[in-house]
Amino acid sequence: MNKVSASAEDAIADIPHGSTLMIGGFGLCGIPENLIAALIHRGVHEGLGGLRTISNNMGVDGFGMGRMLEAGMIVAHTGSYVGENRLLEKKVLSSELDLTLIPQGTLAERIRAGGAGIPAFFTPAGIGTLVAEGKEVREFDGRFYLLERWLRADFALIKAWKGDRHGNLVYRRTARNFNPMMAAAAKVTIAEVEELVEPGTLDPDLIHTPGIYVQRILQGPVYEKRVERRTVRTIPA
Repeated sequence: MNKVSASAEDAIADIPHGSTLMIGGFGLCGIPENLIAALIHRGVHEGLGGLRTISNNMGVDGFGMGRMLEAGMIVAHTGSYVGENRLLEKKVLSSELDLTLIPQGTLAERIRAGGAGIPAFFTPAGIGTLVAEGKEVREFDGRFYLLERWLRADFALIKAWKGDRHGNLVYRRTARNFNPMMAAAAKVTIAEVEELVEPGTLDPDLIHTPGIYVQRILQGPVYEKRVERRTVRTIPA
């Protein structure tokens, strides 16, 4: 089955207002830059909004998901770290955006559980903190654990290094991060890749996400691959 979309705009054209979206990446590493840009274009020109996003980060001011926030497209966000975005802080403090912060390991496992069909699990992370409020606590072998629910989404927008027309994906190094688990946890997964190849080109033993999890795929035309913070030492004279 050929799952190739002609463009990022075509791939996200049917995402409705109010959707829950998982967006891959860790910081700015491995984010679906072209799909995010296409979403923002729809938000500005067609009024797409009311989105509930699930992502480890919220991009930075002026790039990535930070631009979605600037366009007023996001009403709620679930993630682990948001310290690089001043606008998000402002919106949360003014009650313009509903923010749910989750320990990073718990976030990853909740997404993985959503893809694996596991509706809930127990974890020790968060015991005795605000994270535990309103959640079931049980004792196992003398230690207390929180009940956490799976996370699933209407759409997952992910980024891989290579992919074929059947949707099989290979990630490269750190860009693997949250992308594989999100690919399995959504009703519709849309993948953008740096290199699109013919079926049979990828080594079956090296495929990270089987094509059964991917409904649409496209080759991204350009990637900035920005770095959140670049810190260098001054070389002594």
